[in-house]
Amino acid sequence: MTETLRNITVLGAGTMGRGIAQVAAAAAFETRIFDVDAQSLTDAKEAIHRNLDKGMRLGKVTTGVAARTKENLYLEQDLDSAVSAADLVIEAVPESMELKVQIFKHVARSAPAEAILASNTSGLSITEMATASGRPDRFGGMHFFNPVHLMKLVELVRGLETSEETVATLRWVAESMGKEVVLVNESPGFVTSRVNALIGNEAFRMLEQGVATARDIDKALKLGLNHPMGPFEMVDLVGLDVRLSILRHLNQTLGDLYRPSNLLVQYVQAGRLGRKVGRGVYNYEKDGEVADQE
Repeated sequence: MTETLRNITVLGAGTMGRGIAQVAAAAAFETRIFDVDAQSLTDAKEAIHRNLDKGMRLGKVTTGVAARTKENLYLEQDLDSAVSAADLVIEAVPESMELKVQIFKHVARSAPAEAILASNTSGLSITEMATASGRPDRFGGMHFFNPVHLMKLVELVRGLETSEETVATLRWVAESMGKEVVLVNESPGFVTSRVNALIGNEAFRMLEQGVATARDIDKALKLGLNHPMGPFEMVDLVGLDVRLSILRHLNQTLGDLYRPSNLLVQYVQAGRLGRKVGRGVYNYEKDGEVADQE
């Protein structure tokens, strides 16, 4: 199918959806990004244009690639229209199995019969979504990383009935976007979310116990273990609510090792969700930069 795959639809115009749409359009795929909210679509388009403009200023994006990306990007508020000609549909909505199942049932009725469906979930069951779609052999996971236009990895997740042809096509798509691929057989949390959740959760436990400040824990992992970001910097970027949802899922499926730290739960209850709201472990009150940490 790789020779004929030209049209990609991305479901969801949030941080991940807009990032996936950007790299798809840059790779010369005709790319539609769907969201029910018009403002989210406008924000996504503006964010993509800002990324491209910054890339050109830094010499990392050519004017040709920037122009091609903009030309290949279309905004859609109607789901049926968005997927009607899709060769590949990539879902990037919030981490709710109920929501994802509902969307894939709808998509399966409107997308071409030969279209492949994929989820950007960071840890939910690909097999469960695939079954709901009614086309489990043409369904897989494509777990991208934030920020999508900079991060090189895609976890390609194979569900119970994902065909080898589907795996090969999704690998080709990811590599066409300039990504490196690791193939994972479905398991809760896959590889990265499972390991990252443990590190981040332990960091919260150490903060709660007064072992060290958040800044020093971040600094220790960056300088001592060569992590590019500290665990608190990472969770503020990803979203504390997202991390809590992942931990609860892993706790249910893999056991008590993944029970969320009390402090993480309290931060989410207090609305401290990370950079997207201006406050998480750190405060981001001035131009999005860290202003304080309590």
